[in-house]
Amino acid sequence: MPDSNWQQQAISTLDGYYRMIVASTSQLSDDQLFQKPKPGFNSVANLLRHLGGNLRSRWTDFLTTDGEKPDRNRDSEFEDWDGDRESLIAFFNDGWSRFRQTLESLGERDLQATILIRGENHSVSQAILRSLTHVAYHVGQINLVARMIHDDDKTWNWMTIQPGQSKTFNESTWGTSKSRGIAGQEKASSQLK
Repeated sequence: MPDSNWQQQAISTLDGYYRMIVASTSQLSDDQLFQKPKPGFNSVANLLRHLGGNLRSRWTDFLTTDGEKPDRNRDSEFEDWDGDRESLIAFFNDGWSRFRQTLESLGERDLQATILIRGENHSVSQAILRSLTHVAYHVGQINLVARMIHDDDKTWNWMTIQPGQSKTFNESTWGTSKSRGIAGQEKASSQLK
């Protein structure tokens, strides 16, 4: 487990984003997962593929090699996935787990290191923040696209506060991590499937 509170908070934030992805994707059928809301837009599957490829590249041999690996083909990450849901999720989870495991493994000395991403120097904390903000951006897209293509907006399970329910939500969660919705819950209720 990481020694620094900063590291623990980064891991907690990453876990919250994972729970949001699980909450969005678990509401989609296989067809919906791969459905684009309109031509020229990404499907949830495209976004998962991109995140998996990006995180795999950035967090494999993080301290010793450039974060943009020579075998990464970023453009292909936005093409349709040839396999099924399970193989896509496995690809995504591989990249995600590399990020999370690296965050857990970093020692105080590692946090002082300088690494490269596309030949540009980054402090380790800068690289972590870069990945966290990149993940946050795409989690928002995943949630939005999932809501757009979901069968029935009335059955959508909200990630945070359902419209018109702010007062009730605040009364029941005030002063707890649950006030941050799914992202603030202690444990993921399910795994990405």
